[in-house]
Amino acid sequence: MNFSRRESLGLAAAAGTLLATGSAVAAAPAIPKKKKGVIDFVNKIDLESPEFNRDTRARLNGDIQPGSEYIGWLKGTVQGVRPNEPVRDLFKFEGFSATRIYRRPDGSWRKLLRETVMYRDLETGEILKTWLNPYTNEEVKVVPIANDPYNQTIETHFMGKPYLMDWTENPNGTYTIAAGVNLFYPNALTPDKWVRESSGDFNQVTENFLYVVKKEDVENPNVTVLPYVGSWQRITPWLPWMLMGNAEGNINYFSTFSGSPGGIDALPQDLVEATRAIDPKLLRAPTLEEDTLPNESSLEAYAKEQTPAPVPEGWTPPKPPAPPKFQGSKKDLGNQWAE
Repeated sequence: MNFSRRESLGLAAAAGTLLATGSAVAAAPAIPKKKKGVIDFVNKIDLESPEFNRDTRARLNGDIQPGSEYIGWLKGTVQGVRPNEPVRDLFKFEGFSATRIYRRPDGSWRKLLRETVMYRDLETGEILKTWLNPYTNEEVKVVPIANDPYNQTIETHFMGKPYLMDWTENPNGTYTIAAGVNLFYPNALTPDKWVRESSGDFNQVTENFLYVVKKEDVENPNVTVLPYVGSWQRITPWLPWMLMGNAEGNINYFSTFSGSPGGIDALPQDLVEATRAIDPKLLRAPTLEEDTLPNESSLEAYAKEQTPAPVPEGWTPPKPPAPPKFQGSKKDLGNQWAE
């Protein structure tokens, strides 16, 4: 099983926080014994064991103790990337997920998840309802992400191969777990119908995840949900509501993410209320009884819930600027600060 979805500067800062505790980690007492009533899982570190990787992945994704609900949180910046000009910060984003994990009879784990992401103004931080697209100078309606559901089964094998995560042992008692996926799949927004929303017949997407965890937490038989700090990046076509069509360029999401120990109550109130306005059930994780619907991506939801924007006569996708010619002094060649 790979980190195929949502599940750096932020990571560097967070990793620094963990590494700063190195002396405490080094002096940690012996691994405690499992408390009565705590669910069994593999906590002995064996990076080549599919069972260990399966159970650790489940503990990263949620709380495996039966009956528990886990709230994940992320926050970052969305950038626009076009040829012949600097990368541009477009807006912020913040979101959360609500997850419940069940043990299956064969030892695998079933992860049930709902997730919401809102977009925020770069300057004020307010949740955006509309946004002035700097590439088109057009005011557009902002469509948040609300995925319900996105469920997965976490097993010892994926695509016929043993499931092993990409581990790096760091100094001072921490591990970094890396995961990534490169996708090329048919677009739910077909360009003949969604002229201004669609980037084309196919979507090219890359996602990268990093988790930093403490070794002592991984080994602890009483830690049923692993504390971590992480980084998430997604490179994807222009968001459909930006109305860029198949214009050259792409979007880059870049964020930190972690769990929210205080649950929903610890999240920003405006984020919670904006989510409640979409659908109150997004504030809680699905139950096993609700595990009946197929997964739905944000583009599939967009195609189902939105309508194609009108296409003005003569409209064409915005074009990037022409390649600039350097006319400065040769001594400034290679100088990133040269005009």
